[in-house]
Order: sequence, then structure tokens, then C-alpha cells
Amino acid sequence: MTSVQPNPLLQARGLSFLRADEPVFGPLDFDLHAGEVALVEGDNGSGKTTLLRLLAGLLHVGEGELRWRGAPWQRDACASEVLFLGHQLGLKTDMSPRENLRVAAGLHGTREGRTPASVLAEVGLAGYEDEPVRRLSAGQKKRAALARLLLLPAVLWLLDEPYANLDRAGIALVNRLLEGQVAAGGAALVTSHGAVSFHGGEPKRIRMHG
Repeated sequence: MTSVQPNPLLQARGLSFLRADEPVFGPLDFDLHAGEVALVEGDNGSGKTTLLRLLAGLLHVGEGELRWRGAPWQRDACASEVLFLGHQLGLKTDMSPRENLRVAAGLHGTREGRTPASVLAEVGLAGYEDEPVRRLSAGQKKRAALARLLLLPAVLWLLDEPYANLDRAGIALVNRLLEGQVAAGGAALVTSHGAVSFHGGEPKRIRMHG
């Protein structure tokens, strides 16, 4: 008996991004299902970050088709289901990690049973909840940004170099977060210069080409 593959969360067909009418990447075809992590691979300048920024709604599709849950992609319709973590961490440096999380939760809601205090403790920032972000180390700032992944109820994570500025414990933390996202039926697209390794299984691969 053949199992029926569920419809993908995210589907791209002939997807391209253009800058000054020149393609940055594409055409690109891929499917991403619930419970999957995809590693976006490619040389520097191949458009990995551009792809994630496009999916985050920060850039417009140049050519091709993009669908979310089987319907044409509309950023406003799925804003609460998609969470982007890029090189710019999106933290207000004059605010504390707790305050940053409260603002994010006010915009997007929270996962059941999660609070700013509980997720900050989980990422290793217990005792730093009310410290201004500007006083934190690069690794602590990254952990404060990662705490949003635990707090907000996003189905799709877009993670651009999530292992950067983290020590071994921080890298293991990112892998645990990915395992939890997969186990909860979520999905993630990840760019990384290193290998993505987690107990949820080997990630699928999306190869960028200009």
C-alpha cells in the first residue's frame, strides 16, 4: 500500500529573484513539508540569504510561483506562521531580552505554556533577562534572538547562519531547537557554512544556482 504524501507547507516552482533585471538566483524548484528541515546550499553570492529574505516578505518574487499550504504565497496571510532570523538579529539594544520578547509576543502571540522567562532560561540566559541587550556578548545576543523561536508560534523558521557566534553549547542548542520544531510538525530552511546535524534526521538539500 502506497502512503499518501501530504501537501507541502511551502512550494516553489521556477522561483527566481531579479536585481536590475538580472537573476540573483533561479529558477529554483523545491517542496518543504511539515516535519522537514532543508539546508540551503551554495557558494558565497549564490543567493542563499536573498532566498530567505524573499520568503520572509522582505523582497518580491522576480519570476516563478511560490505557494503556502497550497495557495498562492501572500506574506500578510502567513506573517504569524513564518519567523526569520538573519544576520541582523532584530533586537532593540536599549531593551532587555525580556522586553524584546514581550514586544514580539504582543505582535505574534506565544506558544502554549511558554513565557519570556521560561524561554530565556532554556537558551541559557537565566540571570540576564533584564540586562540591556547592548551589554550582552555576541553569543548571548544570538541566544536572545534564538529565544524567539521557542516563544513565538511560527510553523516555518527561516534561519540564516544560526550557528554563527555560538560556542559548542550554543551549536547544540540550535540543533535541539530544530529537533523540537520538527517534532512539533514545523519546518525550517537553514543556511550554514557548516554541517547541520540533529537527531531529527538528515536535512533535505536545496542547491542554489545563479
